[in-house]
Amino acid sequence: MSRWVLAYDGYNPEEEPLREALCTLGNGYFATRGAAPESAAGDVHYPGTYVAGLYNRLTTKIADRDIVNEDLVNVPNWLHLRFRAAGEEWFAIDEADVEEYRQELDLRHGVLTRRFVFTDPSGNRTRVAQRRFVHMGNPHAAGLQTTFQPENWSGRMQVEAAIDGTVVNAGVERYRKLNSQHLEPVDEGFDSDDTMHVTVQTTQSAVRIALAAQVIVRLNGTVVNAEREPHRSPGFVSHTLSFDVDEGVPTTVDKVVSLYTSRDHAISEPGRAARAWVDRLGTFDELLESHALAWDLLWDRFHLKTGADDYEAMVLNLHQFHLCQTVSKHTIDLDVGVPARGWHGEAYRGHIFWDELFIFPYLNLHLPDLTHALLLYRYRRLSEARSNAAAAGLEGALYPWQSGSTGREESQVVHLNPKSGNWMPDNSSLQRHINIAVAYNAWQYYQVTGDVDFLAYGGAEMVIEIARLMASLSTYNKAIDRYEILGVMGPDEYHDGYPDRDTPGLDNNAYTNVMASWVLRRAQDALDAVPEFRREELVAKLHVRPEELHRWEEISQKLVVPFHGDGIISQFEGYGDLEEFDWLGYTERYGDIQRLDRILEAEGDSPNRYKLSKQADVLMLFYLLSTDELKSLFGRLGYALDEDDIQRTIDYYDERTSHGSTLSRIVNAWVLARTDRERSWEFFQGALLSDVTDIQGGTTPEGIHLGAMAGTVDLVQRGFTGIETREGVLWLDPSIPEELGELQFDIRYRGLLLDFHITPDRLTVTTKPGNGEPISVGIRDRIIQVPAGTTETVVL
Repeated sequence: MSRWVLAYDGYNPEEEPLREALCTLGNGYFATRGAAPESAAGDVHYPGTYVAGLYNRLTTKIADRDIVNEDLVNVPNWLHLRFRAAGEEWFAIDEADVEEYRQELDLRHGVLTRRFVFTDPSGNRTRVAQRRFVHMGNPHAAGLQTTFQPENWSGRMQVEAAIDGTVVNAGVERYRKLNSQHLEPVDEGFDSDDTMHVTVQTTQSAVRIALAAQVIVRLNGTVVNAEREPHRSPGFVSHTLSFDVDEGVPTTVDKVVSLYTSRDHAISEPGRAARAWVDRLGTFDELLESHALAWDLLWDRFHLKTGADDYEAMVLNLHQFHLCQTVSKHTIDLDVGVPARGWHGEAYRGHIFWDELFIFPYLNLHLPDLTHALLLYRYRRLSEARSNAAAAGLEGALYPWQSGSTGREESQVVHLNPKSGNWMPDNSSLQRHINIAVAYNAWQYYQVTGDVDFLAYGGAEMVIEIARLMASLSTYNKAIDRYEILGVMGPDEYHDGYPDRDTPGLDNNAYTNVMASWVLRRAQDALDAVPEFRREELVAKLHVRPEELHRWEEISQKLVVPFHGDGIISQFEGYGDLEEFDWLGYTERYGDIQRLDRILEAEGDSPNRYKLSKQADVLMLFYLLSTDELKSLFGRLGYALDEDDIQRTIDYYDERTSHGSTLSRIVNAWVLARTDRERSWEFFQGALLSDVTDIQGGTTPEGIHLGAMAGTVDLVQRGFTGIETREGVLWLDPSIPEELGELQFDIRYRGLLLDFHITPDRLTVTTKPGNGEPISVGIRDRIIQVPAGTTETVVL
């Protein structure tokens, strides 16, 4: 098999929703699911298109409760194209007699191809080939090409090409009872014999979205003057084309589309822009050529070669492909964050969570300008975060667990358990550790790039305000002479409270407390790192007082870290007192127990009673920080921590985690990479296959899991190589799994482009010619200076 092609043989309606998500095409500005162009939205097909960061807020009344949701909007469907021999029914893949069906996603060039032969009720046998792209070079362009070749007949062919602006949000079944009409029609019509347009507007956010399409029929490359029957209704416009076809002779229909919104730069009005540019884009073939070139250039930047088998290599390429489609160079010009499920569907309503913690490290080393732009999404919402904190009676900045257009908290107060049909309280907004992720990402970006300007004019301000929040969350316990953080949730969403407490929240979540100490220290480091004049400006602007800095220092040394048993770091205060869970019994009873929270609630029970975790919680400490950093941090807190303590803690939670989050296996594979390579590889493979096999049983069709996808590639690039960026040194400590054999990749660090080739016994680093200063590369226990344009080889 090819390392660059995701292929499916045969049509399977049960697999189609998954295929649609995995075959989504995008360019960082908009994305379109890999649905059959002739299909309508339903249980099998869902031809959704989404513009990055385009949200709309609606209210639904359910059981005397007003449920308010802000959703990523499904914008007009540009794919719509159905066909038939004249006098026959329109082709429908789920009803037709289809043979030789094959679908291929070309990961190298971003092209989705579909080929098949169908026979209609009259016996007309027709070979069909379709290609489509969402242009990686031009963020506003897309194209669909369909070629028909009659195999046993000649006659009249009919094709209906349309833009459908009457679509709703219906891609997630459990959301379908909620208000989903986000669009209202504004304008539709025809601009010439071969072009059409539709403009709609979101009902609350008042964003206009305009699409224009040019549809041309070609025979042997020559334009055919097809008979056209136009149709228009509010929000919908189509051409029904009729043209002659001959047995054995291919005839092609090209549909080229432009898409603009009222948020775009350098336009006066989106409808005018879409109509003007659809005539200027060029032919489908010309666009396809420039699109493929854009992908070639992009892959040069994200080059990663491994000795893995072809299938594993293909999935790694697929994961990079979807990351590059979700956030690209076009994202740099937008005000958007990184959605947990990509722009691939409507799961999580397109919201921004903490998944960027698993995504930014990879981007930092390849396209740091992109990370910078995505961090500005957080910085622009700093004022809202300050308001969130004030509303909660806290100081500093409180970022929401779920973020959308404004930075207000978008998490629901209740959510539906599909196993029981019950509405359950949703306390996920208590995951204050999202703020730690924002601060960590800002600091790590600075560590990789040395971008002092970012720190001085955005990054330091966020870190300081988050440190202020962490201090505000901390309360002094005189009895133990330590500070505590009470009433929060950690990354493990199974535990949102104590079984004997009516109020939600947990006390002294270890991950939150330890990383709060880390953030408090980074605030001072951030102030120290910026130029003196800017430091004085920040201190004045943010009213940072010496006594406040002194308090942060004190809290950073006195936060509680709970332990239980034989030196096990407790997930939270009281975790060691909970009941052990019957893992074997529940596995035998239910098989898949990844979502134990739903299973237990349906039984009238709660995971709050048990020692179990949905995902890595304490282990996040070992994922984010090196052993040396953790030892130092725990030492500052007054706790001893050695390698044996770390390993016991890892083993303890490894046995008590259901991995109900796709991120969990990333963390476990990472923390076991050097102590249990076999187990680490098992977790890596589980993470690698989580979307391509829909390991959670139905979640991937609603949108890919971008954090897990980026996390697997980052695990190969940083986890197995031991790459860390600390104090001006690029550190490596390779531990390459036998199954990968060798690694070759490029990264950007401090303005230089570096090429690494790592085998089990040697490491070679080549810096491309440039103007950057020599960089310090630490390989295990030695540091070497590597100037631009040189090669260094180290025996491992």
